[in-house]
Amino acid sequence: MIIAILSGGLGTRLRSEVSSVPKVMAPINKKPFLEYLIEYFIYQNISSIILSVGYKKENILNYFHDEYKNTPIIYNEEKKALGTGGAIVSILKQEVLYNEKSLFIINGDTFIDISLQSIKDFHQLNDMDITIALMPMKDFDRYGSVSINGNRVNSFKEKSYVASGLINAGVYLINKDIFQNFKLPEVFSFEEFLATNVQELKIGAFVVYDTYFIDIGVPSDYKQAQIDFKEIF
Repeated sequence: MIIAILSGGLGTRLRSEVSSVPKVMAPINKKPFLEYLIEYFIYQNISSIILSVGYKKENILNYFHDEYKNTPIIYNEEKKALGTGGAIVSILKQEVLYNEKSLFIINGDTFIDISLQSIKDFHQLNDMDITIALMPMKDFDRYGSVSINGNRVNSFKEKSYVASGLINAGVYLINKDIFQNFKLPEVFSFEEFLATNVQELKIGAFVVYDTYFIDIGVPSDYKQAQIDFKEIF
């Protein structure tokens, strides 16, 4: 399995806590958040890691170099901000993916305790174009919500207060040909692409219950990660 981690975010909401490095390099107990992600997925039999980098990319390249714990790292450098969708289109051109049918895409500012192999088994068994990890949450307005019908996603709703619902947990398994039937701009949002084309795509809903999840994109959760990670890792 190969994973690509979206690591080019500016992290504007986190500037009060971290301003000198990319958001994914924000230190959690003196160790970059991205390093926790990479270590976690390496132990799930990952063969290679693609890091999509942009903003202050030197911080990432100089820290991880070309491999981490004997796992190759390939850098997909964005010369300009492409949005999450444009970044993924660019990633799919990487030579390391030549013989792969699918690819995991991981948000670089979130962590969820999840089995990639279980997602892959679900994805293949149900012949999906894309499978998204979802998790239940209560009393939230920071995230959009996702509606499902059986094992399929049938709609994405914009951010608003929800008493109880499912959120996108930031882990995707996509088929390499997911974009081939669409005419897309160079810069676009992957989330908006999915929402717009939810009826045309077979989007699998892999729902995970009773698991740990955190998004370090805001100062309060960034501070919470400092506490949680002492116990988890």
